[in-house]
Amino acid sequence: MSATATSMPTAAPNVDKGLANTVAAETQLSFIDGSAGVLEYVGIDIDSLARNSTFEETIFLLWNRRLPTRTELEAFSTELHSEADIPPELLRLVEGLPVTASPMHALRTLVSGLALFDPEADVNSPEANRRKAVRLVAKTPTLIAAFDRHRRGQPFVAPDRTLDIATSFLRMLNGETPSPAMARALDVCLILHADHGLNASTFAARVTIATLSDLYSAMTTAIGTLKGPLHGGANEGVMVMLNEIGDIAKVEPYVMGKLERKDLVMGFGHRVYKTTDPRAGFLKTFARQVAADTGNLPLYEMSRRIEEIMAREVGAKGIYPNVDFYSATTYHSIGIALDLFTPMFAMARMPGWLGHCLEQLSDNKLIRPRAEYTGPHGVAYVPIEGRS
Repeated sequence: MSATATSMPTAAPNVDKGLANTVAAETQLSFIDGSAGVLEYVGIDIDSLARNSTFEETIFLLWNRRLPTRTELEAFSTELHSEADIPPELLRLVEGLPVTASPMHALRTLVSGLALFDPEADVNSPEANRRKAVRLVAKTPTLIAAFDRHRRGQPFVAPDRTLDIATSFLRMLNGETPSPAMARALDVCLILHADHGLNASTFAARVTIATLSDLYSAMTTAIGTLKGPLHGGANEGVMVMLNEIGDIAKVEPYVMGKLERKDLVMGFGHRVYKTTDPRAGFLKTFARQVAADTGNLPLYEMSRRIEEIMAREVGAKGIYPNVDFYSATTYHSIGIALDLFTPMFAMARMPGWLGHCLEQLSDNKLIRPRAEYTGPHGVAYVPIEGRS
């Protein structure tokens, strides 16, 4: 440590545990107003994007701060889809993973492994980083699907460059082209999860890239952070809850029991939103249609009943459904396994993580907060012979 680095500022530091009231970065990607229930990507409200946009167009918006022209979108989509294949050596690594491995452990390992086959992995120019961002977004769905096929003992299905990301992913996962409604349902979920301000995984990615590390390391960091149940696992918890209830007649006693015990009801409440999660509006309508189309309407009706009871009991406290509540029903309806819900979140959030990393690098400063020391001072060193 240099002499100047040891000097401490004279002003007393502000201790903000969890950094909930600290602004650690500036961003042009997304805006959140938790009290008003607003989420915008580059100024466009999330509901409009979910109803009208596509995942590919949303990625372009986040990375370029504007919507593309038709020609630009076609060129960008072609670029993304052309990078969906994974190296044969990495596919062999997939085949060597234990079939009992957690999909999030597998995804973290495989995304890190991509760096080994990219000659530009440590090239930090804006042009190289954009190319790597495209590769990461394009290859992540392939990695998730390849691992899931491997653990089920099924042959790998190569990506189809003529299909959009959502359709190609479901085809790789299930071995057949999905219906347009199923593909659109996934596309909507991907849009809704693509970015969400300086959440834990995004912050972790920015911390990593701020050291001038590489995008593969930053994405590995983000995936590891998302894996934590306080961040990325909420939609899995919703599905576990619905499976535990099992029948609409059992919803009321189940939910009331949870509330009486002061247990969490999964899919309700949010660290930021104190009103309805703006991502949940259109998804709620879409989830019903997908559930009806796939024979899962009873599951949706259970969800609606839970929402009614929660509105009656705790709505006045600002506890509303969040995006995870209806995304769980949607993922289940389109045939995604429960333990793939969080990898789906990672697949959706990858463009946001990468957009934040590119933004960080454009005006970079090492992120180095301070910690308040609460331990002792002046403790004498005791030789080992004298310790009891």
